[in-house]
Amino acid sequence: MTPTSPEIAIAERIAMAREPLLVRGAGTKSLMLRPVQAATTISTEGLTGITLYQPKELILSALAGTPVAKIEETLAAHGQHLIAEPPDLSALFGTATGAQTIGGIVASNLSGPRRVAWGAMRDHVMGIRAVNGAGEVIHSGGRVLKNVTGLDLCKLLTGSHGTLAVITEVTLKVLPAPETSGSLVLQGLDAERGVAALSAGLGSPYGVSGAAWLPDASLVPELACGGPVALLRIEDFAASVTYRTDRLRADLAAFGDARILDAVASRAMWRAIRDATPLSVLPTAAVWRVSVRPSAGPAILQAVAAAGVHGFLDWGGGLVWLTGPADTDTHHAVEEAARTAQGTWTLLRAPDALRVAVDVVPPEAAPLARITRRVKAAFDPRGILNPGRLYAAL
Repeated sequence: MTPTSPEIAIAERIAMAREPLLVRGAGTKSLMLRPVQAATTISTEGLTGITLYQPKELILSALAGTPVAKIEETLAAHGQHLIAEPPDLSALFGTATGAQTIGGIVASNLSGPRRVAWGAMRDHVMGIRAVNGAGEVIHSGGRVLKNVTGLDLCKLLTGSHGTLAVITEVTLKVLPAPETSGSLVLQGLDAERGVAALSAGLGSPYGVSGAAWLPDASLVPELACGGPVALLRIEDFAASVTYRTDRLRADLAAFGDARILDAVASRAMWRAIRDATPLSVLPTAAVWRVSVRPSAGPAILQAVAAAGVHGFLDWGGGLVWLTGPADTDTHHAVEEAARTAQGTWTLLRAPDALRVAVDVVPPEAAPLARITRRVKAAFDPRGILNPGRLYAAL
């Protein structure tokens, strides 16, 4: 049968496949997690274009290979934006800036600083189309904010890294973009004191949408200072931002006299934090993301310092970005620190030798692992989609 669309072509290739397949979009995250051993690649690069955009309904649908930059440009023209503020990790991975696709962002469930206020990428995926490991086209959700169209596979496939199905189209909820942004900069606070300031800001009534701590402000030129800093962002209409940043500064006076960044510097600074550019200065080092309760973030930094690992905090202290030597001893030190804090971790970037030698995400407990295997078998019965990407045995 002659394929009538790129999606059908992908379905036919998967149905006919007899060997493992590497599932990818633009390849911007090929250094993330475990390398996939496959002779054949299934690419969604040919699936491009915005298939539906209804600004008044706050809904956008796009084929998986559509560049995120194109979607952001379209939304900006209507004063809207992607809620989860997905990062562009091209500086970390050494890939072309702006090349990442919306399918790749959804498949990896990547979210930026705004997650602390508005939720993760998977919380904003309203509908999804995909091709499973049997070559069947499946879909879940819809193109309206309220729908009950069957099982919610959107959250299952978001963050599955192409191991269950090849995402071909996504439908996202979007929101009006803020008119402006302002940020408070509290200098001279160590990590523990900095997280206390971030927690106070997030617990305030002023709608903080970003809360991060950097050990050295000179890593972000827009800050125009050095030393440790705690950073809090407020986004909204200009008059509201001015009022709320002033009030927040007064409420946090016990932590020091805060400086307020203007909109231009604020946006550039949060873009650097979003994209983890402070860690890109060491291109050969490994990079980890550790997710813990915010109060445990400083303890993670302290625990791994002896192993030559350093980093910064986002999500009010709940996301710990780390970089250090790309060897097994260092990786195990990060693992142990995360386990002690009852958190989770991801080996985000490392040479292939390390990625195949260690777990790139925490091993699952036996009951959960059995469920994972059953889900994998249901979606990919032959085990041909991105085998070994997350777990060596799957």
